[in-house]
Amino acid sequence: MTPRPPSLAELRKRYVDEARPLPQVLEQALRNDVRAGAKALLAAIDKRRHAHRAEGQRLRHMLRYEQAFYADGITLVAGVDEAGMSPLAGPVVAAAVILPVNARIAEVDDSKKLDAPTRERLAAEIKAKAVCWGVGLVEPAEIDSVNIYRAGLLAMRRAVEALAPCPEALLIDARRLKELPIRQEAIIKGDAKSLSIAAASIIAKTTRDARMAAYDTEFPGYGFARHKGYPVKEHYEALEKLGACAIHRRSFAPVRKVLGLDPLQTDLFAPPPDADAAPEDEGSHEA
Repeated sequence: MTPRPPSLAELRKRYVDEARPLPQVLEQALRNDVRAGAKALLAAIDKRRHAHRAEGQRLRHMLRYEQAFYADGITLVAGVDEAGMSPLAGPVVAAAVILPVNARIAEVDDSKKLDAPTRERLAAEIKAKAVCWGVGLVEPAEIDSVNIYRAGLLAMRRAVEALAPCPEALLIDARRLKELPIRQEAIIKGDAKSLSIAAASIIAKTTRDARMAAYDTEFPGYGFARHKGYPVKEHYEALEKLGACAIHRRSFAPVRKVLGLDPLQTDLFAPPPDADAAPEDEGSHEA
């Protein structure tokens, strides 16, 4: 019995939804097909191909900093980024990721540009494909002790020190880790420019989000699972109603206010005079 030819719906599933390569013979048959459904299917396939090419070009562009190191024979290049600088509660978390040479993981981008399900999916893929990855945390009490700017640097250093093998070079979002004797480059808005830093931003963000979701059960009423400790209206209202809990940062002005403490006279986010670069603004307080 001659096999039944696939329907247009089956072809769409294979070559659009599943993004399989379209055989040349089948493509020519579709181009000779006068049905509107066949024309629509070819248009969808062409659109997918265009998007695929555009994503390939974007990923190549995001590897330009890594490739500068590869050209010097340096292959273990770690991207480093942090999450949680501006929240009123919870830790600051940094991640460091070494990707294989010229690795391209589709959709990896600045974590702030991605929705939560996409971040979670990509975090799993990054961890599976990376040469290695590490995270570093600085808890609220230590943040209050050293200030948030230094806490961000400390979290980054801990993330780098968690890597095995050790990196030969670092690409860091907006900062330098002067105490580490490793070749490094600070890139302003690096999480949108370097694939390795973008990968680190996703690991840092998802790690911190998971921690804050767990704290939501431990400290109910604050809404930590939704706003992740960021200074949003819901959080301010909870602070006024419940007061500060154990994971609130007591060096931050809104927390000090509800505790009846005097404001600090220093800017927690200001880098020391000898710092190379200031921390990046984390943008929207996305939950």
